Amino acid sequence: MEAAGPDAPTLCEGWATRDLAAHVVVRERRPDAAAGTLVPALKERLRRVQDEFAAKPYEELVQLVRTGPPRFSPFTIKQVDEGANVVEFYVHAEDVRRAQPGWSARELDPVFADALWSRLERGARLLGRKAPVGLVLRRPNGQTVVAHKGTPVVTVSGEPGELTMYLYGRTEVAKVGLEGEPDAIELLNATKQLGI
Repeated sequence: MEAAGPDAPTLCEGWATRDLAAHVVVRERRPDAAAGTLVPALKERLRRVQDEFAAKPYEELVQLVRTGPPRFSPFTIKQVDEGANVVEFYVHAEDVRRAQPGWSARELDPVFADALWSRLERGARLLGRKAPVGLVLRRPNGQTVVAHKGTPVVTVSGEPGELTMYLYGRTEVAKVGLEGEPDAIELLNATKQLGI
C-alpha cells in the first residue's frame, strides 16, 4: 500500500489503495462497524466509518495498518490475529500488487504456503459452497481438498497462494490450471459466487 500510494487501483471493485487500507483499519479497530460486512443492518454504519478513516491522511492510515490493532481489539490475541489475518493480509496485498501493470506471481516461502494451504483445508467448504459444480483444489504435491461436492467436478490446481486467490474470488488473476468437462469449467469461470 505504501509503495503504491493512496490512489492506486486494487482488485476490490471500486476501491483504491486508500479504501483498502481503511477497510483493514476498520476491521481491526472498529468491530462495531466491521460487523457490517456480515450484518446487512450495519452495512451503512460500516460504509460511514470506513469513509471517515479513508479521509485521513494516507500516511497516517498506512501507519495504522502497520501498527496493528489497539489493545482492546480481539486481533491482539495471537490465535485470533493468525486465524483472521494470514489470509486476509495475503489476499489484500495481492489485491494491490495484481492490479498494477506488469505484475508477476511471486514464489512464497514454503512455510507460509503451508499456512495458506492449512487455512484452505479448513475453509474450503465455506468459500466454495456456492460453486455451481463440484470443486476440488489440488496443490502441486498432490494434496487435495474438496471445496464443494457435486457433479460434474472441476479440479483447480496450483500453488496454495494461487488457490487462495482463486477461492477468494480473484479467479481472473489466479495462476491456476482447471481440469474437467469444458461446460463445467465455463460454468465455474462464469460464477461470481466464490468467496465469502
